[in-house]
Amino acid sequence: MNPSISQKERIISLDIIRGLALFGILLINVGAFKVIIEGDPLPDYSGFNGIIILLITIIVEKKFFSIFSFLFGIGLYIFASRAESRGDKPKLRMVRRLLVLLLLGIVHVFIFWGTILPIYAIVGLFLIPFYGAEITTVKKWLVSFVTIYVVSLIVKFFLPTIIIVSSILDFFSNDIILIFIMFLAGFLTAKAGWLLQIKELSKQIKWIQIVTFVLFIVSSLCIWYAHLSDYNNEKLVVELGVIPTTMFYLSTLFLLLENKRIEKLMKPIARVGQMAFTNYIAQSIIGTMIISLIGLDVVSPKDVVYIAILIFVIQIIFSNIWFKFFPIGPLEKVWRYMTYGKKKYNNKV
Repeated sequence: MNPSISQKERIISLDIIRGLALFGILLINVGAFKVIIEGDPLPDYSGFNGIIILLITIIVEKKFFSIFSFLFGIGLYIFASRAESRGDKPKLRMVRRLLVLLLLGIVHVFIFWGTILPIYAIVGLFLIPFYGAEITTVKKWLVSFVTIYVVSLIVKFFLPTIIIVSSILDFFSNDIILIFIMFLAGFLTAKAGWLLQIKELSKQIKWIQIVTFVLFIVSSLCIWYAHLSDYNNEKLVVELGVIPTTMFYLSTLFLLLENKRIEKLMKPIARVGQMAFTNYIAQSIIGTMIISLIGLDVVSPKDVVYIAILIFVIQIIFSNIWFKFFPIGPLEKVWRYMTYGKKKYNNKV
């Protein structure tokens, strides 16, 4: 896929969505920046804090992480296709890029134990065989994995006592499979050129939006009921709603960002998404510093929201200032250099 003017415009939309996904991930991760050890006070989940937790569970949990995974799949395909257009070997370049991400992710583990980067790097390697595959083949694999994932969750939900197959069901319904599904969905979206056909596909996208909105409402009501009734399988209820909710969010955002006024209004967020690697790692550093400076013994849900908003505002300001002077984020530059090497990096378009 050779980059064109229309594709460059589309990337702005992707960066906006990526920036929003980073904020959603932040709402989940902030609480984990403060490690709770034995004897430490536990967060208060009553009253207003309880409402915040419920809203985060319904609206955010696993959904924005899935959006980020979807965009990672898109980005990896665009990276490989551009490498091929320059006469490079796309699969070998993908391997090197992912191995560099693995190395940097391992370093990040020492900063934030909950980092997703090493898992992204390893799971991303399984996308490489799909680069040269036919679009229909990729579709079949995606449908198969989604079916296996959803059926495994449904069986676990309705037949939780089947101990013999529980380990198999756990494997096919875990977060790594979900990450791969979203990677492959993003990879397929870029490979099929759908990113360049949002207007032409608007009717189909609207139908996806309507159907998934209904599923989102049903899922939200089920999570709300499970949460308030202390239902043991609340986690399963949340997981069943992840894919339809993610599709609802993505379809809505893609349609909204076709409006150039909305896109222009949200462009400052695009700068956050444009240096997503830097900002993802920076979130854990800034968050830990803020919690330490404030002297919080426990991070309540209210604290999570305040700190997440503060970090995101800081990152919007910093990212927009950074791009006034530099064309690429600092850690993105390191990642690119380590991927291409000095000679290739200097000659890269």
